[in-house]
Amino acid sequence: MFNNSLNFMTSLRLTVACLSYALFLVFIGTISQVDEGLYQAQKHYFRSWFAFWPIPTTSFKLPLFGGYFVGTVLLVNLLAAHAKRFTFTWKKGGIFFIHFGVILLLLGQLFTDVLSKESIMRMEKGETKSFSENQMSSELVFTTKLDAVNDKVVAIPESMLRNDSVIDHGDLPFKVRIVSRWENAKLEREAGSNTIKPDVNMGAGAEIFVLPQKAVTSMDEVNMPASVVELLDGTKSLGKWLVWSGTAMQQKVEHGGKEYQLSLRFERHYRPYSFTLIDCKHEKYKGTDVPKNFASQIRLVNSVTGEDFERLIYMNNPLRYDGLTFYQYQMNSDELGTATSTVLQVVRNPSWLAPYFGCILVGLGLIYQFMFHLVGFLGRRTS
Repeated sequence: MFNNSLNFMTSLRLTVACLSYALFLVFIGTISQVDEGLYQAQKHYFRSWFAFWPIPTTSFKLPLFGGYFVGTVLLVNLLAAHAKRFTFTWKKGGIFFIHFGVILLLLGQLFTDVLSKESIMRMEKGETKSFSENQMSSELVFTTKLDAVNDKVVAIPESMLRNDSVIDHGDLPFKVRIVSRWENAKLEREAGSNTIKPDVNMGAGAEIFVLPQKAVTSMDEVNMPASVVELLDGTKSLGKWLVWSGTAMQQKVEHGGKEYQLSLRFERHYRPYSFTLIDCKHEKYKGTDVPKNFASQIRLVNSVTGEDFERLIYMNNPLRYDGLTFYQYQMNSDELGTATSTVLQVVRNPSWLAPYFGCILVGLGLIYQFMFHLVGFLGRRTS
C-alpha cells in the first residue's frame, strides 16, 4: 500500500492531471467573476481548499477542489518525485534549478495569499492621514475619550457581525447583539415600496428607513453594509441603534458615566506615521479623456524615527516604506478636470521577492540545460 501511494504521488500523470484541472479551475473562476466579482471569485475558487460552483440555469452546485488543494498536491508531487527518482548530476543540474524555481513560485503564491494585505488611503489636498482602509471589510467601532488628545478605540471585525450573534468584548462594559444586518444598503428619510423600518429605538436611526441593495461585484463599486445593534447590560437591553458605513454616521451611547461613539466603518489599519497630500496631478492625453499619468506629491512624517520628507508617487513608481508599498491607484477631479484628491493603494506582501527569485532560478535552469546540451552537441560534431 505504501509503495502504491508513493508511486501515485510521484506519478507524472498526477502532475498532468493537476495542471489540467488548474486550467479548468481558472476557467470556472474567470466566468464566475461576472456574478461574484473579482475579489469574491478569487476567495471562493483560488484561496480555498474546496469550493462549490453553481451550474448556470440549474440549482445544482458542483463540488470542486480549490486552488490551495491543487497547489499543495502539485508541491507534494514535485518534492516526492525528487526524493524518489532524481539524483544530482551535472547533466541534470538545470532540471534541479527549474524544479526548485517552480517550488519557490508555488510557495511564494501561498505565502502571498496568506500574508499579504491590501487597503487604500484616500486623501484630499492638504489632508493628513495616518491610516488606510480595507473597503472589502467593515468593523463595528466604539470610541471613548481617554484625555484631550487620545481616544480609546474598540473594533469588532466583520467576521463576528452575524445576525443574532452576541459579542462579549473584555474592553466594553456591555454585550453587543447584532439584531439584523444588510450586506449592502441605502438609508432613506421616507418610506418606500422596498424600504424596511428597522427595529431601532435609540439615536438618529430611529427615524430612518433601510433600503436593501443587491451586493455589488464590480471593482469600481463598494458595498455599504448596515446593521441594527442592541447593547445588553446582562439581560437588560440598553437600546437598539442603526449603524451604516456609508457616511461618518456616529451614534452616541452613554453608560456607566462614560460616553461612547458607536459607528460602522471600513476596517482601518493605523500607522505610526502620517501622510499629507501636498499636491496631485491628473494628466490626460491631449484631446481625450484617457489618463496619461496620476501623480501625488506627499509628505511623510514619522514622529518615532524623526523622518520628515517629501516624495512623488506616480504610476509605476510606488513608494516602499516600513515593509509597505504605496501605489498610485486612482485620482479624483472636479468638473474642470483639476485633480482634487488621490487614492493610494497600500500593499503589505512579505513574500514579494519570491516570484522574482523563482523566475530567475527557472531561467538559469533553462539556460544551463540548453548550454550543457549545446556544448556536448558541438563537441561531438568537432570530433
